[in-house]
Amino acid sequence: MCCKIRFFILLYGGLCGAVIFGVVGGCSTQHYEEEAKNEADDQVYKIIDSKWRDSFGQKANYIVSDSDLPPSPNEIRVDAVPAPPDTITLAQAVALATANNRNYQNQKENLYFSALDLTGTRHDYERQWFATIDGAYVDDSIDDDEFFLHSNIATKQDFVLPSGIIISTSLALDWFRYLTGDPRTSLGSVLTASVAVPLLGAGPGKQKWEDLLQTERQVLYDIRSFNRFRKTFVVDTINAYYEVLQERDSVTNAENDYKRRVESKERLEWLAQAGRRPPYEVDQAEQDMLAASDRFVAAQRRYERVLDDLKIRLGLPTDIDIELDQNELKILEEMGITEPAFTVDAAIETALLQRLDLANAADQIDDALRKVFLAAEGLGPQLNLNSSINSDNIKFTSPEGETDFQNLRFHEGMYDFGFDADLPLDRVQQRNTYRAALIALERQQRQYDLDADVLKLQVRDAHRLLLETAERYRIQKNSLELAERRVDSTRLLLDAGRATTRDLLESQDDLVVAQNAVTAALVAHLDAKLSFFRDVGVLQVRPDGMWVE
Repeated sequence: MCCKIRFFILLYGGLCGAVIFGVVGGCSTQHYEEEAKNEADDQVYKIIDSKWRDSFGQKANYIVSDSDLPPSPNEIRVDAVPAPPDTITLAQAVALATANNRNYQNQKENLYFSALDLTGTRHDYERQWFATIDGAYVDDSIDDDEFFLHSNIATKQDFVLPSGIIISTSLALDWFRYLTGDPRTSLGSVLTASVAVPLLGAGPGKQKWEDLLQTERQVLYDIRSFNRFRKTFVVDTINAYYEVLQERDSVTNAENDYKRRVESKERLEWLAQAGRRPPYEVDQAEQDMLAASDRFVAAQRRYERVLDDLKIRLGLPTDIDIELDQNELKILEEMGITEPAFTVDAAIETALLQRLDLANAADQIDDALRKVFLAAEGLGPQLNLNSSINSDNIKFTSPEGETDFQNLRFHEGMYDFGFDADLPLDRVQQRNTYRAALIALERQQRQYDLDADVLKLQVRDAHRLLLETAERYRIQKNSLELAERRVDSTRLLLDAGRATTRDLLESQDDLVVAQNAVTAALVAHLDAKLSFFRDVGVLQVRPDGMWVE
């Protein structure tokens, strides 16, 4: 007997070890990690692709940075640090920001998390497989020693319908008994199935369907929010790029102004030596030259600061040496002022139809309304029909005693049909839920009205600012031309003794102010134009991050 027991112990132990080592040792941890990551990416991006609409914008730049997906023409993938030459154009800057900006990466990951949550919710209603192995060795001093080993393979699936009907099925097989025991009686199973049908009231199935539907819609909202963010991000990046160019232009203007002050001082020294100008005017010119030098140093500091800010936006280290393409400012100046062919009323009407954030607010009213209907159904009587089958140890056997997979002995199972009813005697919690849902609906409607009013205000302000910056640019252009003529004429008058040094210094001050004002007005107009298109909802972003009007 002892030999027999040891034989079975060794046999079962060997089989158990073979199964464990076959499962665990056959695949490394890295294999499971890669498989899990790839499966998650595949499901997430399929969900995003299926819910993305052309009206949201071009499908681009939503893949998280650690994805192993092959490069796509719709994805920006550039090196974090640009290679020499280190002069970055506007298009390169936007591409760098789209690829490397930390906040942009966070927004992509938030969208990924939203779709990832949906995969888990959907999985609750998909076919699920389970496999377990358990064993035990019992050393009994009185009876024979025993070794138990069980291996179960099971599958289950739940279905939920919009009407609230819930269908649940599961099947478990003791497969290891079939492999090691008597084939005539060994393939044991447990089959269960149930159906719950709400006849009156809400029932648990309707709440499950609502939770699933809300998760599906949340991904849609997050896709819209991501595309709205992309538009705002591109406008802000372009504005930041031109802000650096504007500060660089201020440095150039300050440097040129300082050089003019030096020339004026030297000219006055020559005139003073010739007795044509009093000596104190030389001191005035020198003092003004020192003030110009101080402004030049301050302008250089401001430029370096905004350049470092731009580096952070582009995802670059602040200690890297880069320059922006000065030709971009010249190209912008050559483009001049362009005004959209939108009236305010047409712009507002377009924005009400195109703005993605407003579309989210409108759809969230529908969400709140569904919850009101669901809560209202919980106020009255509840009646549900239930049926189930529970068959334990069904044998796949034929009358001849052999295993037969086509002969399922369902007649040995247990079946039941019934109902459960809940009379509306105590509905305090349901009443509170219903009242809260009504208030939430009113609140969401107010929020939509507020969002629509704010949208109209944004469009009106953007349109007014667009017209204002266009007119301001024209004014500053005329002011610059006048300042340039004034400096030239004052210098000639000073040489002729018909103007004072103070007149020349003031004209030079006004020239610097006019030069900086022209550049500021030009950049402000571009920002106003892009912001207007963004607020109207017609700004489209290409995969490279640049805009399409």
